[in-house]
Amino acid sequence: MKLCTLLTLGLSTIALAAPTSITEGNRGTLAKRASVTDTPSTGFATQNGGTTGGKGGNTTIVSTYAQFTAAVSDDIPHIVIVSGALSGTGTVKVGANKSIIGQSSAAKLAGFGLTVKRKNNVIIRNLSISKVVGGDAIAVQYASNVWIDHCDLSSDRDHDKDYYDGLLDLTHAADFITVSNTFFHDHWKCSLVGHSDNNGDEDTAHLRVTYHNNYWKNINSRGPSIRFGTGHIFNNYYENVPDAINTRDGAQVLVQNNAFVGSKKPLYSTDAGYAVASGNDFGGAGNTALAGKLSSVEYGVPNLLAASEVKAKVVGTAGATLSF
Repeated sequence: MKLCTLLTLGLSTIALAAPTSITEGNRGTLAKRASVTDTPSTGFATQNGGTTGGKGGNTTIVSTYAQFTAAVSDDIPHIVIVSGALSGTGTVKVGANKSIIGQSSAAKLAGFGLTVKRKNNVIIRNLSISKVVGGDAIAVQYASNVWIDHCDLSSDRDHDKDYYDGLLDLTHAADFITVSNTFFHDHWKCSLVGHSDNNGDEDTAHLRVTYHNNYWKNINSRGPSIRFGTGHIFNNYYENVPDAINTRDGAQVLVQNNAFVGSKKPLYSTDAGYAVASGNDFGGAGNTALAGKLSSVEYGVPNLLAASEVKAKVVGTAGATLSF
């Protein structure tokens, strides 16, 4: 399909009885506010050669669960654009070299999650994923160079705290990950980095994760909880998150310029986890984490906000707020 045709019709008016493929060469930039070939500008996902996802491959627009699972399954570079709401159960395994992008705020995955396992170079953007039972909304295991951006991840707190699993769990030596501009909300145990106190041999020197410009609301705990790894958490806004950042089991975390409202434990240690904190507004609560050694990171941070500016910059921007 020619670019001129897309510009005439608009992506939202295309009938999608089958996946629509567009080659990288003639597709151009389809975004109103962002490009399908964007790459992360900061965070650990910029390291280790960077994260490009499906850039350079074909683009496919999918509108059914069957089309979606087929499009993301192999390891060939591929940009997969989700049009509308899809429903299913369980988890979909994502192949390497993929960009999975919600076309608009209407792109929603209900009841099923995404797993990136032993696959590298993956981008997940502008998707809403909700109420996944029997697994995580997004799980990353044994994988490196993953960028999760502008997603909306949620369940509810009407059920027991163990009814749902995590919204975003990064485990089994996952590495070089950036989580940005994402709205985490209405969940018990949100985001886990490192799954077990007994997995230090595998996880140590891995689990390098950046969380920035995210909005955490009505989360009971794990905002995030980090074992063994290296975390950089900046420009995040926390609202009604009693148990927020937990550094554990030797983790080293740099916590900068975040704002907390309604947190009882905004930053604390368990089992000798460590943190360096600066520029944060803990909302009247205390930082009880053990003093760490991580005072800088190897990538640039283009915009470190004052804590007083974080709410205005993050709320309303984080989440599935892009159009492509």
